[in-house]
Amino acid sequence: MKASSVSFPAAVLMVVAGMIWGIIMAVSRDHSAMPAHAHLNLLGWVSLFLFGVFYHLHPAIDRSRSALVQVAVWIVGTVILTLGVALLHTGHDIGQPFAAIGSVVVLGSILHFGWLVVRREQTAKAFRASAVPAE
Repeated sequence: MKASSVSFPAAVLMVVAGMIWGIIMAVSRDHSAMPAHAHLNLLGWVSLFLFGVFYHLHPAIDRSRSALVQVAVWIVGTVILTLGVALLHTGHDIGQPFAAIGSVVVLGSILHFGWLVVRREQTAKAFRASAVPAE
């Protein structure tokens, strides 16, 4: 399984959930959970879709277990963080540990993604250097 084939549908699922949530807030005129809604749309839709684009453009990484783990961890972290932020902003202090744990999980996942990007760039640079003909 490829990371992009998990990332793209998950991104779409999260934006649909975020849009429905936004409509519910508008109809109810209760926007107290707006920060959580924003987190879901930014982390769930935008970031996951961008991960999918990167992985799709780099097929060797896309097929790696490491990329698949990164996307899965990001999804779990995003859901936990969004739940925590929603609880906090609707007056439920029990959301604090969820927001904290979700934040750390998402941070770990973006560091993992950064490592994949840097490793790929270093590999590409080494390949280009070895492809230069000797004079």
